[in-house]
Amino acid sequence: MSDIASSTSKIEQGVKRSRESWFGRIARLLDRSAIGDETWDELEELLIAADVGVGTASKLIGRVKQRARAEKLNDGAQIRSALKEEMVNLLSVDATGENPPANGDDRRILLVVGVNGSGKTTSIAKLARSFKDNGGKVILAAADTFRAAAVDQLKLWGDRVGVDVVAHQSGGDPGAVVFDALQAAQNRQADVVIVDTAGRLHTKFNLMEELKKIKRVAGKYDTYRQEVLLVIDATTGQNGLSQARNFTEAAGVNAVFLTKLDGTAKGGIVFAICDELKIPIAYIGTGERLDDISIFDANTFVEAIFS
Repeated sequence: MSDIASSTSKIEQGVKRSRESWFGRIARLLDRSAIGDETWDELEELLIAADVGVGTASKLIGRVKQRARAEKLNDGAQIRSALKEEMVNLLSVDATGENPPANGDDRRILLVVGVNGSGKTTSIAKLARSFKDNGGKVILAAADTFRAAAVDQLKLWGDRVGVDVVAHQSGGDPGAVVFDALQAAQNRQADVVIVDTAGRLHTKFNLMEELKKIKRVAGKYDTYRQEVLLVIDATTGQNGLSQARNFTEAAGVNAVFLTKLDGTAKGGIVFAICDELKIPIAYIGTGERLDDISIFDANTFVEAIFS
């Protein structure tokens, strides 16, 4: 999934609110010349308030304290530098799941999962536009057949981006939609098939079974590497973690597309996702326009929230 550029300016744009609030307060806290027990406690509280999560915040503080003792770090600037390095380490998660390369060239089927309202369909449009702009031939599969509005919305985005959409009637079998989309992809020699899946509540057993069925259908086309991309709304905070856990159990999520990062002052959720779920952030959404998308880069992200 490397066709999209990593943009420093877009990442900076996406974390503006986080930088100006909680992480700005963390930066100012570490402007102090001397770091005592009270400062450590305050730092941990700020991390938790920024949605880093209790467990992850405790882990970060523990690592930085250990380095401070071992390396004799005394002032705030040294502590801040160590904290940033440990944050980057935490965010540097390898892609999960087993996805062997496709036979021949690098064709892929991207199953996009996530709850309704997470920005899933818009994210699909952004991905399609980016792949197309990089010379790829893209087909969209409208496998969220339970909502007629979802099919119509995907068709509208397909028209706007200029890519083909394979759809059935509302209420049809999602697996059949994916099968037809992959048949069309082979016939038209498409490079990428992006599948929009149903986004009802992640606690629904039937939804989980449906995702497994779609994966089985997609797995029959071994010329396409299968990847599962989970869309999480950054503004949902810690609730996003429970979504991610359930989708990961059902579909074996490989990576996360974090949307609406520009809409929250609590960008710390990225640390919790990477630490607790060991799932990497692949993309971030930084606005409503089709080009408001960037590959997530740990170094750039950490620099941006503290700059």
